This record gives sequence, C-alpha cells and structure tokens, in this order.
Amino acid sequence: MEIIFTENAPKPAGHYSQAVRYNGMLFISAQLPIDPESGEKKTGSIEEQTLQVLQNLEEILKEAGLSRSSVIKTTIYISEIALWKRVNNVYSKFFGDHKPARAVIPTRAFNYGFLIEIEAVAAG
Repeated sequence: MEIIFTENAPKPAGHYSQAVRYNGMLFISAQLPIDPESGEKKTGSIEEQTLQVLQNLEEILKEAGLSRSSVIKTTIYISEIALWKRVNNVYSKFFGDHKPARAVIPTRAFNYGFLIEIEAVAAG
C-alpha cells in the first residue's frame, strides 16, 4: 500500500490520506471545495465548488502519475438533488469524452456551507 500526498490539494483534516494506491488502484478520499494554496473554503456557487473539488482530485491524480482518464468511478455527494444539472454540466466539461462510472448521493448540508464532495477510484 502506498500513501499519496500532494501540497497541491487540501491537507487531510482528520485521520485519513488524500489517496491510497493498492494493487494498481488509486482510492482518492472525498474532496471538498477548499483552495489548497490559500486554505479558503469555497462557498460560492455550486459550479465554483464543483470545479474546485475536481481540480483537487486532478492534483492528487497528477501526484500519483495519473490523469482524468484514469478515473474509473466517482461518488458525488450533493446537498440538494436540485443542483444536479448544474453539477453535471461542470463535471461533463471536466471529463470531456471520458465517462467514469458514477453514483450521485443527495445528502444534507455539509459543514461550512459546502454543497458538494466527490471521491474517486482510478486505475494505476
């Protein structure tokens, strides 16, 4: 098992790793919309929050020597299912022609006014 860590994604705020590689699979912990450089909690529009989360995921992928196309599954937690269309718009632009398997789970509000959290599994 290999622990993956980058300064270019938010530091874990608890007892977990940004990502763990095991048997050729990369398991990325759910990311929140936090700017890793400034530590700012992005609580603006769902589009802004979604993009920040995806950028955080991408930085972890890069640290592991992977790319967006390595992602095979995502799990998206959103505070309201009514936001889904807007999230999907940002998500589809981010991934382009690549379409990982995905689950969308509506949940209650997150801490700090966050509206979204995304975890991913990648091959590599």
